[in-house]
Amino acid sequence: MLSISNLNFYFGSRALYEGANLHIKPKAKIGLIGANGTGKSTLLRLISGEYTPDGGNISKSGDCTIGFLNQDLLSYQTDDSILEVAMQAFGRQLELQKEIDQVLYKMETNYEDKDVDLLAKLQEEFERLDGYTIQSKTEEILEGLGFNTDDLNRPLRLFSGGWRMRVMLAKLLLQKPSLLLLDEPTNHLDLPSIEWVENYIHDYEGAIVVVSHDRYFLDRTIDHIAEVSGAKITLYPGNYSYYTEEKSLRNEIQKGAFENQQAQIRQTERFIERFKAKASKSRQVQSRVKALEKIDIIDDVIDEKAKVNFKFNFGTEPGRFILFLEDISKAYGEKVILKKTSATINRGDKIALIGANGKGKSTLLRVISGTEQIEGERRTGHNVIESFFAQHQLESLNVENTLIDELKATGTTKTEMELRSVLGCFLFSGEEVFKKIKVLSGGEKSRVALAKVLISEANFLLLDEPTNHLDMQSVNILIQALQQYEGTYVVVSHDRYFISNIANKIWYIEDHEIKEYPGSFDEYETWMASRPTNQSTAKAVVAKPKPELAPVEHKPVNQNTAKAIEKLENQIMELEQEIEQIENEMASVAADSKFDELKALESKRHAVQVKLEETTAEWELLIG
Repeated sequence: MLSISNLNFYFGSRALYEGANLHIKPKAKIGLIGANGTGKSTLLRLISGEYTPDGGNISKSGDCTIGFLNQDLLSYQTDDSILEVAMQAFGRQLELQKEIDQVLYKMETNYEDKDVDLLAKLQEEFERLDGYTIQSKTEEILEGLGFNTDDLNRPLRLFSGGWRMRVMLAKLLLQKPSLLLLDEPTNHLDLPSIEWVENYIHDYEGAIVVVSHDRYFLDRTIDHIAEVSGAKITLYPGNYSYYTEEKSLRNEIQKGAFENQQAQIRQTERFIERFKAKASKSRQVQSRVKALEKIDIIDDVIDEKAKVNFKFNFGTEPGRFILFLEDISKAYGEKVILKKTSATINRGDKIALIGANGKGKSTLLRVISGTEQIEGERRTGHNVIESFFAQHQLESLNVENTLIDELKATGTTKTEMELRSVLGCFLFSGEEVFKKIKVLSGGEKSRVALAKVLISEANFLLLDEPTNHLDMQSVNILIQALQQYEGTYVVVSHDRYFISNIANKIWYIEDHEIKEYPGSFDEYETWMASRPTNQSTAKAVVAKPKPELAPVEHKPVNQNTAKAIEKLENQIMELEQEIEQIENEMASVAADSKFDELKALESKRHAVQVKLEETTAEWELLIG
């Protein structure tokens, strides 16, 4: 259907593609992956004809139609309703409807046989093109993408960029091109909409090329992976999970071939060096020199699974509870978000806040941070130091700062070498740390902003969609960083792979209340699939053993109870410090072989430990 042969494309002096090849067959579903900056979005623009290759050829069959969803569509605005915008996909049907209306209007005052014939002809074509069903089809897709029925007649300009992107996606899906190009289609979708799109793409009759960093999405929608690396395109059969296995196997083979070739080169170079001065060996030496010049060098394998090691420094250890929300209510006019709901965040909680857009996830995150006006009571625990990451904070980066200076501006106590190490973990190496913020891409700015949050020495993090604009390698780095983080955090994200790796609790908003599932995201999905009211969700979940866990109902905490909890937490911290001090004394006397003193200290430590366990049990009973 479409063939890319010996493609060359240059961005300035840098080759994005050089001799690249890719063949797209009818009904193929291809996931296009690669690090940020390798040219994935550029390839889609080359295929769509928006860009012209510097060399090579992109050819398509005569019946190939192309539809392209790209991030530029975010800026599109109009006073037309979203239903009208999406229905623009049916250009011919709308044109026929207009002509039919004109003929009918004319026939009301001037009835002629030729008009009857024209009307019959127009209506026949209109029916053949399913013109009578285009509105119902449009409504079905828009509602599948998360719009309420009441939204359909509202002007497009009233919606945010993410919702406008959904309208553009709906229009594209209704056009049903034979080749569908999707650039990060899940970036602005919530979980229910992502699952709806997965099912739609799975059954789509045309070919699809999709750029996405959502591994779960790729696993459930595509049958080939096209990897962009080193200005080339390598095609792998299977979904993303199969690609990772196959890539690992290919890397192992390539690594072996590289090492064998390097050993052969070193051996040849030693022979040349040893015998280059001997006339009797000149012929063999020259033969080996020519062989080296002709050798096709095998590249070493680049390790893309970067292992990172963050050292988080907390200047202050928080108490046992981080935050109390009691009888919280929040509404915008008549739109109720939260109503008389309560929740508690304990030290060490790793919470993923998930759910459909419009349910109030970002509002709840602002409530937690204390930046949203509410009815009810919000109380923070002892020694809680908070840091907040959201996409709009990218704009607060000082564009004239270098990367290293931007991190220094946080007031961190880390040395420049330590800061360079942190930036290295976020894929900024060598002289790149002296680049100015203003020259960075959106994804690179996100990595800098995340690095600032992680070195802030905060013991409570709030992260709003932190994986947006990050490639897979950067998402993997963030996962590792959060897995090593010993503090507490709440994360809003629609990236299922991400939250399945970083969350030990799931929060969601249902019936205007905060609900908690006390387990991992995979366990939560299985539990949701088992609920009789969630049959549509069940289709998207692989069957797993049903977990024994069930959602936690948060209990309101009155003022007296809160004071008692805080008092107990202070006692627990003092007892823990006392045990640490006793253990340090025990280590000292043990080194001096003072066994009588050691025995007395052991007895004292045991008594304090018993007291600690009793106090902790009392605290757990109160927070119940």
